Amino acid sequence: MTALAELALHPPARRSRAATVTRRICLAMLAGLVLFALVGPFVLADPAAQSLDRYLEGPSLTEPLGRDEYGRSVVSRLAHATRLSLLLAAACVGTALLLGTATGILAGWRGGLVDVALRSTSEVFVAMPALLVVLLVAASSPDGGVWTLYLGLALAQWVEYFRVVRSRSALLLGSPAVEAARLLGLGWPHVVRRHLWPDLRPLLVTLASLGMVTSILAMSTLGFVKVGLQPPRAELGLMITESFPFYDVAPWLSLAPVAVLFILTICFLSLRRTEDS
Repeated sequence: MTALAELALHPPARRSRAATVTRRICLAMLAGLVLFALVGPFVLADPAAQSLDRYLEGPSLTEPLGRDEYGRSVVSRLAHATRLSLLLAAACVGTALLLGTATGILAGWRGGLVDVALRSTSEVFVAMPALLVVLLVAASSPDGGVWTLYLGLALAQWVEYFRVVRSRSALLLGSPAVEAARLLGLGWPHVVRRHLWPDLRPLLVTLASLGMVTSILAMSTLGFVKVGLQPPRAELGLMITESFPFYDVAPWLSLAPVAVLFILTICFLSLRRTEDS
């Protein structure tokens, strides 16, 4: 049997192996970025330290990404910006996941007025664009505080978890297995652990990976238009904006944060569950 014939006979298995290899590569790249974000700020120079005599200095062995218009170390600012993006995105996704999952299970479990009230609240958030919610909350802090950005991103994302969990929980809680557990007097912790969590876990992992991408890109977008975090804080969107006037003489200033955003997006998207994996 030729290799071409074998490929024709077993395409799903080959696609599955390719997806596994791709996922492992992305996980390794993500682990490298996380390590860079966690360790870099402790071993690299102060990201705010200026050295004006090293204005737009090019990459070298001591400064792999050169220095910006204030003589600040780009690799140090990149490490702090990556750590800020990952930690803030993780906090937003964790809060949205807990809030959306808890309210979704509560609405599917209790039904009635509780379900109507939570569903009506979620529809208000669905009616508004997510970025508008973030902008409205972020606008309450003129100096672009981290807490307002965290609150805005979490509020914009919780509704996705609520709608998915509520829909799935309503089906699972009406199943014969859950009815049998109730007749046997088993409490809600048993139902959640044995019946809801195994079914909801893949969905939540997929939503969380997409939520990380959404949060990081939203922070960068707000920083790019100077609505979110403000200078001199090291943030990926701000770094791109500040480097634009010098893109022709110092392209490494903008390429570094863009590359980090691109890698983070690809890596988190690879964590999604697919039909072949």
